[in-house]
Amino acid sequence: MDYRTLPVNKWDESHVQRWLESIGIKKEYVEKLYAKKVTGPALMELDESSLKGIGMNGDQIHMLIRKRKELLQLQENAQQSKHSSSKASDGTDTQTDPVRPRNTPAQKASSRDSCGPAAAPSRDDRASTSGRRQSSNNSQLQGIDEVLELSNFRPFGSQNTDFKYVKGRVLAPESGVNDLITPCHEYKSFATAAELNKNQLQSKFACEVIRFASACMNIRTNGTIHFGIMDSVEDKGWKHGQIIGIKVKEREHYADALDYIEKCFSENERDIARQCIHPPVFVEVISRDSQEQRFVVEVDIEPTSSLVKNRFFEVYLPKYNEGSRKVILPKDPALYQRVGAKSEPVKLNSLATFIYGLQDRDAQREKAELSRAEVHTEVSQNLGRKLSILLNDGKSYMDDSLRYILVTNKCEKDDLNYINFLMHLNIFCVFDFDEDSNVSGLYSKYKEHHATRSYFLQDFSNESKTGNPPTQKHLCLFDQTSWIFCNGRSDFHGDEKPCDENTWIRTKKKYLKKAITRICDEILPKRSFIVLFLLLSPVQKPLVDTFQEFYTEMNGTEYIVCIAESRENYTKWANLAQASCSIETLEQCSVVGMKLSHVDATIQAMLPSTAQPRHLPVSSRGLCTLPSLEEEKLFSLEILCVDQCDDIKSDLLTEKEKQEIEQNFYRGRKIIWENFWLADKRLCGEIIEREACKDASKLLDDILRGSKLNYSVAKLKIFHHPGSGGSTIARQVLWKRRKDLRCAVIKTSYSPATVCKHALAFRDYEEKENSHCLPVLLLIEDYDEDYLEELKYELMDAVSTRKIISPRPYFILMCCRRSNDPERLCKASPLDTIAVTHKLTDSEKSLFTTKLEKLKQKDVKPEFILTFVLMCEEFNEMYVRNMVEHILQDIDRSSRDTCLMRYVALLNFYVPNSYVSLSHCEAFLGLGVYIERKSRAYDFKSHLSEQARMIFIELRESTTYISSVQIIHCLVAKEILHQLSGNEPQSQLAMTLLQEKTLFDNRFGRDEFIKFIRDLFIRRARRSRGDNTDTLFSPFIEHVCKAEDCEKAIAVLKAAYELLGKDPFFAQQLARLHYNNEKFKDAEYWAGVAKRHLPNDSYILDTEGQVYRKWFSFTVDKMTQEDTPESIIRKIEIALKAIECFRAAQQAAKAERDSMNNAGYFGEVEVGCRLLKFLSTVHVFRRSPEGEHSELVKYLITDYIPKDIEKTWGRLHSRLKGLRQNLYRALEWISEDLSYFQTDKNQEKDEEDEIVEKEEQIYNPRKWLKRQSEVYAKFFISASVTGDSNGGPESQLIRRMNIYKSGGGSVTNILSFLTDKKESRSAEKLENILGFYTENPIRDKLEDNDLINYILCHITLACLAPGSAKLLPAQTLRELSARFFKEKRQFPASAHFLLTLLYWPDEALDKEPNPDKDEILNSALQTLKRLYDIKMKDVPTRKKRIYTHFFLGKGYGLGKIVHKTKIDKLISGSLDERRMKWLHGTVWNIAKIRDILKRVSGWTKDRNLFIRGHVKEFPILPLHRDSVPPGNENVTFYLGFSFNGLVAFNIEVENNPAVSRTQGI
Repeated sequence: MDYRTLPVNKWDESHVQRWLESIGIKKEYVEKLYAKKVTGPALMELDESSLKGIGMNGDQIHMLIRKRKELLQLQENAQQSKHSSSKASDGTDTQTDPVRPRNTPAQKASSRDSCGPAAAPSRDDRASTSGRRQSSNNSQLQGIDEVLELSNFRPFGSQNTDFKYVKGRVLAPESGVNDLITPCHEYKSFATAAELNKNQLQSKFACEVIRFASACMNIRTNGTIHFGIMDSVEDKGWKHGQIIGIKVKEREHYADALDYIEKCFSENERDIARQCIHPPVFVEVISRDSQEQRFVVEVDIEPTSSLVKNRFFEVYLPKYNEGSRKVILPKDPALYQRVGAKSEPVKLNSLATFIYGLQDRDAQREKAELSRAEVHTEVSQNLGRKLSILLNDGKSYMDDSLRYILVTNKCEKDDLNYINFLMHLNIFCVFDFDEDSNVSGLYSKYKEHHATRSYFLQDFSNESKTGNPPTQKHLCLFDQTSWIFCNGRSDFHGDEKPCDENTWIRTKKKYLKKAITRICDEILPKRSFIVLFLLLSPVQKPLVDTFQEFYTEMNGTEYIVCIAESRENYTKWANLAQASCSIETLEQCSVVGMKLSHVDATIQAMLPSTAQPRHLPVSSRGLCTLPSLEEEKLFSLEILCVDQCDDIKSDLLTEKEKQEIEQNFYRGRKIIWENFWLADKRLCGEIIEREACKDASKLLDDILRGSKLNYSVAKLKIFHHPGSGGSTIARQVLWKRRKDLRCAVIKTSYSPATVCKHALAFRDYEEKENSHCLPVLLLIEDYDEDYLEELKYELMDAVSTRKIISPRPYFILMCCRRSNDPERLCKASPLDTIAVTHKLTDSEKSLFTTKLEKLKQKDVKPEFILTFVLMCEEFNEMYVRNMVEHILQDIDRSSRDTCLMRYVALLNFYVPNSYVSLSHCEAFLGLGVYIERKSRAYDFKSHLSEQARMIFIELRESTTYISSVQIIHCLVAKEILHQLSGNEPQSQLAMTLLQEKTLFDNRFGRDEFIKFIRDLFIRRARRSRGDNTDTLFSPFIEHVCKAEDCEKAIAVLKAAYELLGKDPFFAQQLARLHYNNEKFKDAEYWAGVAKRHLPNDSYILDTEGQVYRKWFSFTVDKMTQEDTPESIIRKIEIALKAIECFRAAQQAAKAERDSMNNAGYFGEVEVGCRLLKFLSTVHVFRRSPEGEHSELVKYLITDYIPKDIEKTWGRLHSRLKGLRQNLYRALEWISEDLSYFQTDKNQEKDEEDEIVEKEEQIYNPRKWLKRQSEVYAKFFISASVTGDSNGGPESQLIRRMNIYKSGGGSVTNILSFLTDKKESRSAEKLENILGFYTENPIRDKLEDNDLINYILCHITLACLAPGSAKLLPAQTLRELSARFFKEKRQFPASAHFLLTLLYWPDEALDKEPNPDKDEILNSALQTLKRLYDIKMKDVPTRKKRIYTHFFLGKGYGLGKIVHKTKIDKLISGSLDERRMKWLHGTVWNIAKIRDILKRVSGWTKDRNLFIRGHVKEFPILPLHRDSVPPGNENVTFYLGFSFNGLVAFNIEVENNPAVSRTQGI
């Protein structure tokens, strides 16, 4: 049965499902309730908490509960109505009850008698109609609450075709006589009759009209009879007065039916009847869910006194005879009158009285007509005030934080003069139904003033599927207005052409729905935007569909405004829109009849700022105008203008608002430009300037003054304690310099390439000559180091293409970042870094104390500016603790907002820069959108406890534009976490947080919230990011492990894994956590889980290898004498499994283009060396008396297998015998990899100062490689094996192992001798290593790697001991290297690197130019470049820092090769000071360095650098492109040799030292 015919307590889950759909509950929630088998009784019991449990948001919960209440009230009313109907025994007047039947059964009989058999089928027909209706599609399902919604009547006598009825609504009950002018109403369903043939339909229609008309004429009252309106409750599916409509096949049939007037009225009354009975009016019945066209057919009766005076009207009512199939008339006429809500015949015994009363009725009619004719002066509405209230809640100015969505249609040329107010509104997007808008409409005007992005409906609705990262998915939408052409574009060359209404509904309406849902569900939070309908021309259905979609998504019209100058346009729109919303509600949100020019002027007067242009400084010390259009094109920059904020109408700002702006800053919000502006205008107190601000200004002045050390991109770094004012200082510097520099804040949500493009355009804007532009000061805050370096390189590369010379930097990057140890970072780079700490100087203390007193004098309570108060106390730990304790004294620990405080504190303390969106907070606190209130103004704080108001600060995130909440300071968050926890451990708090479905299901800011949750569990602390220490796990997990136990940490990580979609990186963390706590079986399981999710991720495969590495180490360390052969095999298998995993990680890493993960090679070497050590302890491989591992070596490098293990180790032999070669390959790979980069971070540490090895970072890989090589070699040295081999491969192997053991064997190991402080010791070791090689390497052909190492040993020894007897001449080394260029096969990069060293022109060896040697050089350089590109992949620029091993010195032969360490030893100062000298290029000013290095000559061409070899020219790589002077110049520089080819340092224009650019590493 249809759910509408049953009481709620008898509904099953299907009935509940259909009702939920009918009231507009989201499909996802309907499905969840259906799946839970919620029946009618269960529906009655649902409360807010159970609805939140399925993830339903506050708006939907509020609506469901309200609709359920209305449903129950309706059913109760219906039951009472039915009960009173059954008691009625006569014609009781029912006109006041809309759900009551119009006639009792006796009265129905009377009606049937009047119109004969034609009326008889009506009851059965209604039943059959009901049956059809109940089996029809969902489009006909009407919520019971909707049926009760009253509809207005069509205005009496109106022929307006725009007037519509809405299907399912009800008209007021049928009525009797009122004041004779107000029409009485009678309803007929006419459902069956409308389907009859022409004769039957006309006779039935005429019968009903003439009977009703004669009754009205006799009583002298106006009246309207309606066909298509339900007139009975006998059909339980409908309610009395419900608008259904009928199908009208031919309108003429109804109009012609009134020809029966000629037959039914006497001859004298026919003309009068014709004039009193108006032609039928066909009012369309609209429905959101049905495209079927239906009408209510209405006939107005107007018996004017001049026509009907002194007359009464008897009629012959036609009846259709089924037998004869003819219409017949009765013999005797009948006289009808209106009795209550019915048309009844006058009884014979009352006839005389009726006729006698005609005279009185005529007099009453005349009086009523005269009364109506009196002129009523209509009082005009105050539309200006209404507009103000609708747009800004009646405030004196508009809230510029609100965004606007504009929906409009065709804008005529004249109207374009009056839409200037739109240019000043913060318009998010426009739904434009004018296909000519780009040519002659609104878009053509708007894009003259603003940058826009144009879309078609399908493009806009699908843009979220582009695969952008979550933080950038909607980013572009906020910075430029999106203009959506909803019905094509007439000037578009593609396929998007305009179409008619029906085609639009069929092809485009679905995209409109998607677009609106996307905006309301994903992009803009509720209460943050207003939808403005601007009706500029006649309205069509698609515009109304847009209203209906917004109305549904926004749950009402509270944030919808309609403006229409034309009443006619509005009326048509409103009549169609009433399918969703009543006419009265639409009137409340609409401004109708106000001239567009008046709207324009009124809104512009309410704008918070004037429309004056903004200005930028120019190099000529003047100003240039920056129009909005140009500014918006540079959307990745927040531009600070010379006259920033001067457009604010200060007279509109009340004292309270000024005070609020000031106090927001002192509460802890980031400073805004308005703070500086108000302080400058003395409209609020001065802003304290810390001494660090003066230091930053001095540094900036030094940069701007320029010097010989001139860079195109300079950096000024500000590291600051959280809450110490670092961001304020950075913005103070910007504010002060806005008049002599071009200043902007970088939006780091955009790519460095985009920012670079915009920064260049910003610098060049309105400047005549690029060489004289003002420097651009760019503030970048809380940045990622990779991002900053990539941006710097982008800017430098872009600048280097310009052939100009500037005495000052092009760009100054002011880098402001939070750090827990800013002083340490400042010491690392003192020349360009400022540290801002909580510690105040004496003068600063005085300033802060004075300011606090002034704020108190303004009645500002200290507890509401806590951040400032804490700063005054230098964030003293005890003061913070006592303050928080005082605030939390009387807090209700069980309340929701206290719970929210704890969640936010947990995130804020452990996750830097974290926040919780306001939308999440509202959802958590159960604050629905439609809270009963008088205005739209909504204050989140008012729903918080006093304690929460003190410690929460409301922010607005700059990239997502979502309002959010934070604890005022991370130290306060720490104390709240501690003091509110009581005995509850933090792991339990995190577990509870993970179970808060309301927070995780909330749409707005969801991506950011999930990111912060992920960071809470898996983001490790890094000193390089400004954290206090480096951690193996996230600080939260480490706290749980330390303060509680690892089991709690594992449990909470498991819960997070399940909740966050089984994130493989959580499984990876679980594996790491388990193996660090020696739970290896579980670690193996979780590593496998992560691997199943991401089978080709090198980091996850490496973690799997680490599981087995740790497991193997653990089992070996715990090994006892009682170990069985089986346990030994098990241990070996674990080690081999680890190696297998590490090798898989190596292969995966090769395929990854955006990272350089070499951990797999390090892991393989570590496990392999440990396995060799373990094998050496197995009794089968006991040591020889000489202490050698001869048995083990023999087993590993020959076919020999000891009998004791021949069978038991059967499946291990082949894998163990490949161990030596695999380890050798891994060591060689690591060596070559390290040759590219300067990776050692602790070269200054002494040998005994061991670095604690951490899994995530190897601090000194060169030292590590040397040590592991020695371990590896130790197990492959055996004199007995050498003796048996008689000079065969085994002998060569043992020789190589001896070289390894001595510290050689690879490029990196050999070069590391140069870093030894005792050069004589290193020289002696190298001579010993050379002694292992054959005496005649040319005759005894060495393997490729051996030859590379042999040659490099000579070069290295020449650097350490140039007079060594072991050294071969450079010419001999050239001859030895001949195979590297003669043989057409692949060689390692180190071979080609040696060729560049050996074949660079030498004054002693190359007395005659030889082009063949250039070919050798050219081939080597090209190969190095190719191998370098393969090596680098697509990793960020910062990680591509190439290491220059050697420089060209002033000697000849091997003596001309100078290693970088020799230069380092000539630089005085600490490690950090020496590093800064390299960075700033001052290293080249040291006389001792200039004495040993040779300056070479070259030239520049189009910003490219060249040098001549023997004969040919070669391109040279400057380490930074901006070191190359512009134009075509002769230059000199120092030449370096790297694995990326030749590198130029200290480039200077020849013979013109004044014009120079210095370059350093």
